[in-house]
Amino acid sequence: MELRAGVSKEDIRGQIWDYMEARNLADFPRPVHHRIPNFKAFKMARTIKVNPDAPQKNARFFVLNSKKTLLVPTPRLRTGLFNKITPPPGATKDILRKCATSQGVRNYSTPVGLDSRVLVDLVVVGSVAVSEKGWRIGKGEGYADLEYAMMVSMGAVSQETPVVTIVHDCQVVDLPETLLEDHDLTVDYILTPTRVITTGCERPKPAGIVWSKISCEMMGKMPVLRSLRCREEQAGKDVTLQDKHWSLPGARAALSTIRSPRELPSLESGSLQGEDVPSSTVYVGNLPRDARVSELKRALSARGAAPSRLTWQGPQRRAFLHYRDPAEAWQAISRLQGFCLGANTARVALARHQGASGPVGSHAGEPHPNP
Repeated sequence: MELRAGVSKEDIRGQIWDYMEARNLADFPRPVHHRIPNFKAFKMARTIKVNPDAPQKNARFFVLNSKKTLLVPTPRLRTGLFNKITPPPGATKDILRKCATSQGVRNYSTPVGLDSRVLVDLVVVGSVAVSEKGWRIGKGEGYADLEYAMMVSMGAVSQETPVVTIVHDCQVVDLPETLLEDHDLTVDYILTPTRVITTGCERPKPAGIVWSKISCEMMGKMPVLRSLRCREEQAGKDVTLQDKHWSLPGARAALSTIRSPRELPSLESGSLQGEDVPSSTVYVGNLPRDARVSELKRALSARGAAPSRLTWQGPQRRAFLHYRDPAEAWQAISRLQGFCLGANTARVALARHQGASGPVGSHAGEPHPNP
């Protein structure tokens, strides 16, 4: 199909979705708007990593039926990067088809960790529109681009790893190059019901995560992003986020401008009993079982978050950091987001006190993490 001149990415998505809906070219789920279209007939190549959307259900089945390893990204990357689908022994084709569904992905999968050293031989992504030059537009949420960038960061793919998209013929259109950005993923092969297109795309694929495109909200929703950011920061890379500062929900971006501790909001429910200002104590949990207090102190200093005093509770895999005032505590929380000690990503939060009185660190006023 031909596109109207002078359109944006959203215009192109709308034209493709309208065209396919009007001509009944898409299968369930309907309507096709805001989805990767699921066309009725297509050819499939051998693959390993396939996106989790419904249109690629048949692609996932072909991978399993060919007795290859199938990796599927976790939905919205909330619990990790991807899972390995392992059908039960002696699985029939009917069972393999169930394994290829979203329910099957949940029931027959195991997480693949960042340290798995997995190598992806072929990447399959969905598209709303794609050009014969290999330029691609997704449904607008950016997950395929981010998944690929994350795989680059963990060493699972390289510039030589082929990327395939599966679309209906009407989705192959001319796209203006001006719409493409550095983080956009391009494709090497396009599979349609009638042909296989080798794009010969020379535009470089994303070379890793562009942290300046990542928001604090995304970091909060995707723990795997926090782990990758921690690794890259330790490797000396620039991991400055889109928001420039990691601003926790409700926190001020520039703490130095706050005139009174009363202006500081609470991170979570709960505050110091008997007082109307937030605590100046920060909870750090999920520490390694073999961690030492000296290691934590060095890591905190490297982050510019050294406390004035530290309460160490190694057997409970936690520590409490005591700062001079709430503003300093909030600044430490900002600096410690994505903080790793050893292989563990620590949980960092503002602490509150138990008991109505007693100094910080005493039995009556022992701090603990907000729930």
